[in-house]
Amino acid sequence: MAKEFTYYGKSWEEVQKLSTEDFAKLLPSRLRRVIKRGFTEAQKKFLKNLAKGQPNLETHCRDLVILPSFVGKVIKVHNGKEFMPIAIEKDMLGHRLGEFSISTKKVEHSAPGIGATRSSSALSVR
Repeated sequence: MAKEFTYYGKSWEEVQKLSTEDFAKLLPSRLRRVIKRGFTEAQKKFLKNLAKGQPNLETHCRDLVILPSFVGKVIKVHNGKEFMPIAIEKDMLGHRLGEFSISTKKVEHSAPGIGATRSSSALSVR
């Protein structure tokens, strides 16, 4: 039997019925204060488009807290170079969108070039 999803003691059905203010009461204090302060204009516009059910939503709002209304949708979040599609799941509630769209990648250096180090100038150039 699969484990039933709960969020801070609330079942998924109960979480879906909560308003944004009531959901904020379940969040940790830092995220609760973010929601209490209100959303920015860009975030309000994104939430309005999400409520309309627009497909292929793209956003630069990496700091937006994931709410229960996001679950089941695919949102493209900008990582600084491109929009990365993210399928929102129940386990992502209370996190921020930017946590799932990594903006940095591992640096892979090649061999050093001529003049990069003190000893590299002694190498023959072919």
